[in-house]
Order: sequence, then C-alpha cells, then structure tokens
Amino acid sequence: MKLATRIALSVTVVMPLLVLAAGLLVLGLVSRDLRQQQDTRLHDRASAVLPDVRALLTADRNGRPKAEQNQHRKVLGDALDTGIRVRSADGTVVLEGGPQPAEAVRLPDQTPDGPVTVRAKGRAWRVLSMPVTGAAPGNLWLYTPASATDPQLAAVRRRVLLVALLAAPVSGLLAYGLAERATVSVRRLSRRAAALDPAAGAAAFAGAPVKIAEVDELSAAIGQLLARYDEQAARTAQALDTARSFSSAASHELRTPLMSMQTDLDVLAAHPDLPPEERAEVVRDLRSDHARLLELLTALRMLALGDLVEVSAFAPLDLAELVDAAVGETSRRHGEAQLDVELPAELRVFGWDSGLKIMLANLLRNAVVHGHRPGEPPRITVRLRPQGSCAVLTVDDEGPGVPPAEREAVFRRFHHRPGSPGSGLGLTLVAQQAALHHGTVTLGDAPGGGGARFEVRLPLASADEPTLRLPVRRDWISRDH
Repeated sequence: MKLATRIALSVTVVMPLLVLAAGLLVLGLVSRDLRQQQDTRLHDRASAVLPDVRALLTADRNGRPKAEQNQHRKVLGDALDTGIRVRSADGTVVLEGGPQPAEAVRLPDQTPDGPVTVRAKGRAWRVLSMPVTGAAPGNLWLYTPASATDPQLAAVRRRVLLVALLAAPVSGLLAYGLAERATVSVRRLSRRAAALDPAAGAAAFAGAPVKIAEVDELSAAIGQLLARYDEQAARTAQALDTARSFSSAASHELRTPLMSMQTDLDVLAAHPDLPPEERAEVVRDLRSDHARLLELLTALRMLALGDLVEVSAFAPLDLAELVDAAVGETSRRHGEAQLDVELPAELRVFGWDSGLKIMLANLLRNAVVHGHRPGEPPRITVRLRPQGSCAVLTVDDEGPGVPPAEREAVFRRFHHRPGSPGSGLGLTLVAQQAALHHGTVTLGDAPGGGGARFEVRLPLASADEPTLRLPVRRDWISRDH
C-alpha cells in the first residue's frame, strides 16, 4: 500500500473520532451553559416575585381574600413560565402555578448554593428554594423542567454527527492529496536509488538537498551507506591484491631455501652412510633453511596484516613500556649484546600494539645482527624522549654503518646485505609501521662517526584527536616504498 494511501486511510478513521471527541466536549460545555442560563433565570424570577410573595403571605395571614387574590395574580404574572410554589409557616400551600413536580416529590427547604436537580418518575427539575422572611414567614420554590434544554442539546448533537460524517471523506481526500505532494521527493529519491549504477559509487548519488529534513536525512544515509560500501569494496579488492602478492612473494622467495632443503634431503637419502661430521653439516643447513623459511613467512604475514589492519585495532599505548619489553626480550635472546637504555616514565602514543612490537623487535634485531665490529659483542644504545608533539626513538650501534647511497634501499622488500642471514623484510616492516602510525623512520650515522642510527618519530596521543586516519594506499607487500 502506498504511503499516501496509508496516510489518507489513517486520517479518514482518526478525523471523525477527533470530531466526535470535540463534539462531546462542546456538548458538555453547551449543556453546562444552558443549565447556568436556567439557574440565572430562576434567580431573576425569584428576585421579581419575592416582594409579591411577601404581600401574598401577609394577606393570607390577615384574612384578606381580595388582597390575596390580587397578589396571587401578580405572583403568577411575574413567574411567567416558571413553576412556583408558596407555602406558609404552618405548612399550608398558599400558591401553586406553572409546571409542577408531583406532590409526593420532596423539595429541599433551602438551596443556599443555587438551584439543584431533583428527579422523580423519570423526570428532572431544576429547583431553587428560599425562605420568605417578614411579618408572615414562609417558603418559596421556583422550578423548571431540566429537559427544557433538550431540544438545543439535540440540535448540537445532530450537527456534531453531521460534521463527523462529512469529515471522513473530506479529510481523507485532502490527506491523500497532501500526502501525494509530500512524498514526491521520496519517490524521486527512490527512482534515483533504483537507477544508480553500482559501479558509480557514492559520488554519483550526491545531489542538492530538497530542504525536507526527513528526505535529506534519508539521502544522506543512503550516501553514507554507499560510501561505506565503496570503502569496503576497496578494502576487499586490496585484500585480494594483498593475498595475490603474498602468494607471489612467498612462492618467489621460498623457492631458493626449499630447493636447498630438497638438495640436502636428497643427499641424506642417497648417502645413508655419510660420516657423522658431514651429516651434521647437512642437518645444520636444513635447520638454517627451515629457520629462514619461518622468518620469511612470519615477516610476510606481518606485512599482510599491516596492509589490512583497521583503525579499530589502534588504541592509546605507553610506548616506553613497549620499548622496555622489547629490550628485555632482545637481551634474553641475545645474551652477548650490551644494551644501554634511556626511557621516560611514560610516553603515550595512539598505536597498534602488535605492529609497534614488531617494529621494535626488528629494529633491535637489526642492530644486534649488523651493528657490531668483527669479533666484538654488539653494543646498542636505545633512547626514547618526547620532542614537541612527537615521540623520538633512536637506536645506535657500533657497526660499519650504511653508506648514504644505500640508505633508501635498506627499507625495500627483500633487500639483503651480502652475507645477511635475515629475510630482507625486517626494516620494511619498520618502515610500514612508521607509515601506518603517521610517523617516519630515517637512517643516519651514529654519534661519534661509527655505526648507524635509526630514528623513528611517532606522533604523541592527543585528547583533541584520539584516533587517526590510516593511509589510503597500503600495499607494502606488493611494491617497494
């Protein structure tokens, strides 16, 4: 059912009910006003007849028939169409006139708060009772049928019903026309959405606002939905590219160690009687190739995770605590290394916990493996300090350093120094994590002229900007940066 039809049917049902409810209220107000008019008229009649009633009671008490008859006519004339009853102090009814309730109906002796309603034999009367004071005391009653207002109330009731019957079709037609006009923008928006090419994306759906709040909100919601769809489609495409790149890089880089392992296994299988020294050397080669395979797969996996990580994985972290934990792990794995560490009590950044741990582990491992002179233990200096709005981490070693012409290349995928036992992805991971955190990593000379210095700068966590926007393009696993 169309929205305009629903609105029209709803108004067709509701409007007569509202008219009837309003009619009942009006009917009650009219009834109250008519009753007040009756009561006012009774008070006016009482004021008009009271002097003549006093004279009538005086003439009755003094035994003056002619004067009594004369006052009798005056009282009836002043009462007009209002029922009246006069009773002397001894209980004798002196006068009755006009519409009267039955004799058996008990009338109130006084109504100090105004007229009251008395019911008898299915009829209702408005009765005003007051004492008559003076030389000849007595009591005066004035009353009028409460049903005297019924014709007026019936007329109001008929008009309310007529308006309610007319309101149903008229209001329904008007509501349908207005609803049809009001939903033009919604139908236009529906046609735009139906005709949208999925490949066009959210940009093709954008349009000028129609200045109708609900329609503009719906249009904005559809635009946001399409934008999220475009973003998710892009992330899906990127994930597929990352998976293809992972597969390609893994198959390419794993070919050499796998062929080497195959050769060693063939040697062991073809020569079961190898001398123990030669067999041990082949096993060492197998272990080395196996470790290289594991390291390479782990590094590729972390690169892929970095390409696919979402902002929800980021949170405020204490970088000083992470550096301290990474230094402790490096000392445990490489007991010969000498590490000099200087850390602040706390230095918070907004980061990805797993990514920062990988970055720190690869920085320190690179320094341990390459940053020492032949025959000497690695001596590494780690410093972390705040500088402006950044956290600055430096890792200095005493190795041969890196020539300026080769410093860019060390961050490329699968870059190996001759004789290096690594996968060639450790410093690529460092550069990737620095970029993900909107930071930088640079390579220079260590203080004193010997060795290398890696310097990582990461923005400090800010209360004004509690989150960050990830780089639009993340394809570290598929291309060099």
